[in-house]
Amino acid sequence: QLQASGGGLVEAGDFLRLSCAASGRTFSTYAMAWFRQAPGKERDFVAAITWDGSSTEYADSVKGRFTISRDNAKNTVWLQMNSLKPEDTAVYFCAARRGGIAILTTMYRHWGQGTQVTVSS
Repeated sequence: QLQASGGGLVEAGDFLRLSCAASGRTFSTYAMAWFRQAPGKERDFVAAITWDGSSTEYADSVKGRFTISRDNAKNTVWLQMNSLKPEDTAVYFCAARRGGIAILTTMYRHWGQGTQVTVSS
């Protein structure tokens, strides 16, 4: 089970740190990812990290601004979001899968409930 938190209302240029807490003893074997979904749009890939944190991948739209990280001892993955823009406004979801990084929603079996991020201009 995944529980996302940390969303909120911020101004453009601000930062937020999202957290995703996982339950279960096998968290450390899962690749983790963040996706986001704006109103009326599809759920899009944001960032992903391998089970051991050795490799990450980002959507072009967030490269250089967002950082994904994890601590397997705490069963937690984070998304540090800096220099936020109004177009980052969306519901953010964390997801988990066995195996390597993937950018398609269909590749992830486990999903959190989402946390709202709203960036005002």
